[in-house]
Amino acid sequence: MTNRVRFAPSPTGQVHIGNIRTAIFNWLFARHTGGKFLLRIEDTDLERSTEEAINTLMNCLDWLDIDYDEQPVYQTKLRDSHLAATNRMISEGYAYKVPSANGGNPVFFRFPWNCDECKFVRVTGEAFYDLHPEGVLEVTAQGINFNTIGKGGKSVKNSACIAGFRNMLAYNSFGEVVFELEKNISEVLDKQQAFTFKNIAKITFTRREVFFNDIIKGEMSKPLDSMKDLIIVRSDGTPVFHIANVCDDITQEITHIIRGDDHVENTYRHLFLFYALGASAPLYGHMPMIVNSSGKPFSKRDGDAFVGDFREKGFLPEALYNYLVLLGWSPGDDREKMTKQEIINSFTLERVKSAPAQFDTNKLMNMNGMYIAELPFEDFMQNVRRFALPQWDNAQLEKVSELMKSRTKVFSQVKDWNYFFTDEFDIDPKNFEKHYKKPEIRAALKVVADRLSSENEFTAELIHSVIEDTGASFGMPGKLFQPIRLAVSGMAGGAELDATMLLIGRNRCIKNIERAIKLAEQKFS
Repeated sequence: MTNRVRFAPSPTGQVHIGNIRTAIFNWLFARHTGGKFLLRIEDTDLERSTEEAINTLMNCLDWLDIDYDEQPVYQTKLRDSHLAATNRMISEGYAYKVPSANGGNPVFFRFPWNCDECKFVRVTGEAFYDLHPEGVLEVTAQGINFNTIGKGGKSVKNSACIAGFRNMLAYNSFGEVVFELEKNISEVLDKQQAFTFKNIAKITFTRREVFFNDIIKGEMSKPLDSMKDLIIVRSDGTPVFHIANVCDDITQEITHIIRGDDHVENTYRHLFLFYALGASAPLYGHMPMIVNSSGKPFSKRDGDAFVGDFREKGFLPEALYNYLVLLGWSPGDDREKMTKQEIINSFTLERVKSAPAQFDTNKLMNMNGMYIAELPFEDFMQNVRRFALPQWDNAQLEKVSELMKSRTKVFSQVKDWNYFFTDEFDIDPKNFEKHYKKPEIRAALKVVADRLSSENEFTAELIHSVIEDTGASFGMPGKLFQPIRLAVSGMAGGAELDATMLLIGRNRCIKNIERAIKLAEQKFS
């Protein structure tokens, strides 16, 4: 059987890196196994799923070279099939309508009372709840409502589906059974009779749980008595995510659902929807969340979080793709930089980690720098020109680019090259004070400026020799390179200082060193 996976985003604006990583993992699984990667646009949010948002999504997929195998499916066009499936479940007792005060009749899915034949449901044993003496026990076809005892003896409201309470007995404070759900289940479900009790001290029941084997996380389970019947059609007649999602997975014959672990709770519910619709559920794999340094979900507050952010700042698509693959997956060895084909060959869901993956911008920048270093110079220049200022001289720009190519980690750094083209730049005040406050530094820099001015040549070797010899003669070997870099560029780091000064030119370097000395004497004398 051919594996069929899908990427099913709800495009409402910019594409989050967590969503695009979901697409990447699904795409890799399909390509590794010779399966199909499908695209489904879940565009049911008509106000936010605009044409612009959908185009943004498509552009992201295209930029990252994520192709799909069949025509995209738009969920809004399948609405009739969603409603037909809902009506079928109503007729078979798996769903019911609830009158709404605002008009309309929302439809709820009822977790089946008789679900022992479900392969994903099992009995775990006998369970009980001690109830608050002031609470009320309500048993209806829509579920069971009761009040447990919380901290400090406070009453805590609870609601759950009726299917979670098989063999339920309700006891009063004298230990007497006042209600048996098993004997009254027909009245509750078939005749819609409601039962209400006060002064119930305890309920006991046979606990059943929903479980499945997650390809990534291992076995997952949830008590059925912690779940509520869920709405599948709103009062205005529009299908909710749950029914639309499951119906479309059936229609597209999806075999594996690979998505973020924020969907685990939905999976417990969807297993029942597949069952009610007479379909086998796909296999599930829930990927770890992308988190920040504090372990919280990574968001715009933590920095760039959308694919478009990285594209605008000059990250290469190959680098972002490679880095996102490593957020939660490992090839099993120490490789990090890998070609797309190498990743396809190595990718398996079994190697996807279950622990949260921390996003590290510095690691991404280092990865991007490696990809930039491998670019042909013509391609590098094409990217540089996107960020270069229009007034920069093109011949000088090419020389600077040759020097800076191996040191560029992201193309937005190009704007920091302005000191190669103009003397109008600022020096960081803290660095300036650190390196210029001592008068002996300023005295040594005067000697450097004078020597550079008096020499017949201006070469990298001469520049290095003058700075090194002058520093040694003042008893501060190696201490002049940083203050001179600040003077000629305003930067604390960059390419080799001698090569940098050579490109800036003798006259400008001398002028900027003298300017820095004068500024320091005014400030610190």
